[in-house]
Amino acid sequence: MSNIPTNAVKIEVNGATVDFFKVSEDTQSTYYFDTSKEGPPHPMVNAMSGLKLIKGTQDKLVMINHKMPGGLFAKLEDDVTHVAEDLDGGLVKVVFSSNSESSAESDLSKTSCGG
Repeated sequence: MSNIPTNAVKIEVNGATVDFFKVSEDTQSTYYFDTSKEGPPHPMVNAMSGLKLIKGTQDKLVMINHKMPGGLFAKLEDDVTHVAEDLDGGLVKVVFSSNSESSAESDLSKTSCGG
Protein backbone atom coordinates (compact mmCIF):
# COMPACT_ATOMS: atom_id res chain seq x y z
CA MET A 1 0.00 0.00 0.00
CA SER A 2 1.36 3.40 -0.97
CA ASN A 3 1.75 6.15 1.58
CA ILE A 4 1.21 8.75 -1.15
CA PRO A 5 -2.45 9.71 -1.72
CA THR A 6 -3.98 8.39 -4.93
CA ASN A 7 -5.09 11.89 -5.96
CA ALA A 8 -1.52 13.25 -5.73
CA VAL A 9 -0.01 14.65 -8.93
CA LYS A 10 3.65 14.05 -9.74
CA ILE A 11 5.70 17.27 -9.91
CA GLU A 12 9.28 18.26 -10.65
CA VAL A 13 11.29 19.56 -7.69
CA ASN A 14 14.67 21.19 -8.18
CA GLY A 15 17.44 19.11 -6.60
CA ALA A 16 15.24 16.09 -5.82
CA THR A 17 16.50 12.55 -6.38
CA VAL A 18 13.11 10.86 -5.86
CA ASP A 19 9.63 11.57 -7.18
CA PHE A 20 7.62 14.32 -5.50
CA PHE A 21 3.84 14.57 -5.51
CA LYS A 22 1.41 17.38 -4.74
CA VAL A 23 -2.15 17.51 -3.45
CA SER A 24 -3.88 20.91 -3.50
CA GLU A 25 -6.95 21.65 -1.40
CA ASP A 26 -8.39 25.16 -1.23
CA THR A 27 -5.42 27.47 -0.56
CA GLN A 28 -3.08 24.84 0.88
CA SER A 29 -0.86 22.29 -0.84
CA THR A 30 0.74 19.20 0.62
CA TYR A 31 3.89 17.82 -0.98
CA TYR A 32 4.90 14.17 -0.58
CA PHE A 33 8.07 12.18 -1.14
CA ASP A 34 9.18 8.68 -0.18
CA THR A 35 12.79 7.89 0.67
CA SER A 36 11.99 4.69 2.57
CA LYS A 37 14.00 2.60 0.10
CA GLU A 38 16.89 5.09 -0.17
CA GLY A 39 20.05 5.44 1.89
CA PRO A 40 22.06 8.55 2.66
CA PRO A 41 22.20 11.19 1.35
CA HIS A 42 18.80 10.86 -0.36
CA PRO A 43 16.54 11.49 2.67
CA MET A 44 18.42 14.69 3.59
CA VAL A 45 18.77 15.93 -0.01
CA ASN A 46 15.08 15.46 -0.74
CA ALA A 47 13.89 16.88 2.56
CA MET A 48 15.89 20.06 2.00
CA SER A 49 14.56 20.34 -1.57
CA GLY A 50 11.01 19.86 -0.32
CA LEU A 51 11.37 22.27 2.58
CA LYS A 52 12.25 25.01 0.09
CA LEU A 53 8.77 24.50 -1.41
CA ILE A 54 6.96 25.22 1.86
CA LYS A 55 9.21 27.89 3.37
CA GLY A 56 7.09 30.90 4.33
CA THR A 57 3.81 29.26 3.29
CA GLN A 58 0.92 27.41 4.94
CA ASP A 59 1.77 24.33 2.86
CA LYS A 60 2.93 21.00 4.30
CA LEU A 61 5.69 18.56 3.34
CA VAL A 62 5.28 14.84 4.05
CA MET A 63 8.34 12.59 4.16
CA ILE A 64 8.05 8.81 4.24
CA ASN A 65 11.31 7.31 5.45
CA HIS A 66 12.75 4.02 6.69
CA LYS A 67 13.70 5.55 10.07
CA MET A 68 13.38 8.73 12.09
CA PRO A 69 15.62 11.35 10.38
CA GLY A 70 17.44 12.56 13.50
CA GLY A 71 20.29 14.10 11.50
CA LEU A 72 17.77 16.16 9.54
CA PHE A 73 15.94 17.32 12.66
CA ALA A 74 19.25 18.52 14.14
CA LYS A 75 19.80 20.83 11.13
CA LEU A 76 16.44 22.58 11.42
CA GLU A 77 15.75 25.73 13.41
CA ASP A 78 12.32 26.49 14.86
CA ASP A 79 11.21 28.07 11.57
CA VAL A 80 10.43 24.49 10.51
CA THR A 81 8.19 22.37 12.70
CA HIS A 82 7.67 18.65 12.35
CA VAL A 83 5.41 15.92 13.65
CA ALA A 84 6.46 12.29 13.26
CA GLU A 85 4.47 9.09 13.44
CA ASP A 86 5.29 5.43 13.02
CA LEU A 87 3.69 3.63 10.09
CA ASP A 88 3.12 -0.05 9.41
CA GLY A 89 6.16 -1.96 8.24
CA GLY A 90 8.61 0.03 10.38
CA LEU A 91 8.36 3.19 8.28
CA VAL A 92 8.12 6.74 9.60
CA LYS A 93 5.96 9.60 8.36
CA VAL A 94 7.14 13.14 9.11
CA VAL A 95 4.95 16.16 8.39
CA PHE A 96 6.85 19.44 8.12
CA SER A 97 5.37 22.94 8.34
CA SER A 98 6.79 26.43 8.10
CA ASN A 99 6.57 28.40 11.35
CA SER A 100 5.92 32.02 10.40
CA GLU A 101 6.18 33.07 14.07
CA SER A 102 9.91 32.27 14.13
CA SER A 103 12.69 34.67 13.26
CA ALA A 104 15.14 31.76 12.83
CA GLU A 105 16.29 30.64 9.37
CA SER A 106 17.13 26.99 8.76
CA ASP A 107 19.96 26.56 6.27
CA LEU A 108 18.25 24.47 3.61
CA SER A 109 21.41 24.24 1.52
CA LYS A 110 23.09 21.77 3.90
CA THR A 111 22.19 18.42 2.38
CA SER A 112 24.77 16.16 4.03
CA CYS A 113 24.21 14.33 7.29
CA GLY A 114 27.64 15.08 8.73
CA GLY A 115 28.79 18.35 10.29
